[in-house]
Amino acid sequence: MSAEIDVLVLGGAGVDTIVHVPELPVPFADSHMIRPGIVTRAGQSGDFVALGTTALGLRTHHLDLLGDDSEGDLVRALHRERGIGLTAVPQPLGTKRAVNLVGPDGRRSSLYDATRAAETDRLPEDTVRALAAVSRHAHVVITQPCAHALPALREAGLTISTDLHDWDGSNPYHEPFAHQADLVFLSSAALTDPERTMRRITERGRARVVVATAGADGAYLLADGELTHVPAAVPPAPVVDSNGAGDAFAAAFLHAWLDGAPPRRSALYGTVAGAYACTIPSTRAAGIGPEELRAGVAELERPGPSRTPGDRWRARPPGVSWRARPPGVSSRARPPGGS
Repeated sequence: MSAEIDVLVLGGAGVDTIVHVPELPVPFADSHMIRPGIVTRAGQSGDFVALGTTALGLRTHHLDLLGDDSEGDLVRALHRERGIGLTAVPQPLGTKRAVNLVGPDGRRSSLYDATRAAETDRLPEDTVRALAAVSRHAHVVITQPCAHALPALREAGLTISTDLHDWDGSNPYHEPFAHQADLVFLSSAALTDPERTMRRITERGRARVVVATAGADGAYLLADGELTHVPAAVPPAPVVDSNGAGDAFAAAFLHAWLDGAPPRRSALYGTVAGAYACTIPSTRAAGIGPEELRAGVAELERPGPSRTPGDRWRARPPGVSWRARPPGVSSRARPPGGS
């Protein structure tokens, strides 16, 4: 059967409530006046990957558990408005939700509602197999139901990617995802030795490519046993929030990789998309388009002396940092089952 779906995204559908705070950690006070306000919008990790791949022209379908509630309605509306296919499995406990505290520098701390998931949660195997049969690739979010779907995806012969986010390299919860995926993304924020962790992933699992994102320092790519550095791109506008940057990186990487680009060039696409995402307020859900993405990559690939200060996209000059969070500070602590 021919592929009808380029990217099947499993898990990570939910709603975030965005609260802008004066600083992180939040100073103790009886009350804080919040501006520009408190906003609830659809968009967690799987939603953002699906949004990014769709914006770049990939046929995308999203599978996850959703509640019959107002949060689920927001998720369904986002997919409907953006033309993203969605299969929603009923979740009696309700749609996943979180509160994101966002500091003035764009750093984020997320509080997840742990009551909206259970150890018995599953994505129906027949549904997983039916969607996998018409898909080219699966991107799996590290939620507990998705771990149980990995064997069916492997049997279907799909390539699989996952994002371990700020894994510390030792938490056993992440290992099924790390070892069953062909392409692994993770953040270097919680790693004391990123190269060691990346090589262990390839030694113990199936991964052909591992990418560790490093904020303003770009990313590190392990492919064919060789570790290389991928430069960062300066965002085309002021940095306002780091929310969704890693998901944007993954979506753009997949866009290039599934089109046959080598891993390093795919990672350049990722750095441009991640930089763009940092310029989007956390109250919005928006992905970079293909033309702007290509323009950003072209600027990164141009010889340095030809760039001018007025360039919209440019490689990060020495000494210039656009960090959305300081080194070693995790912007999203993900408990087992978190989105």
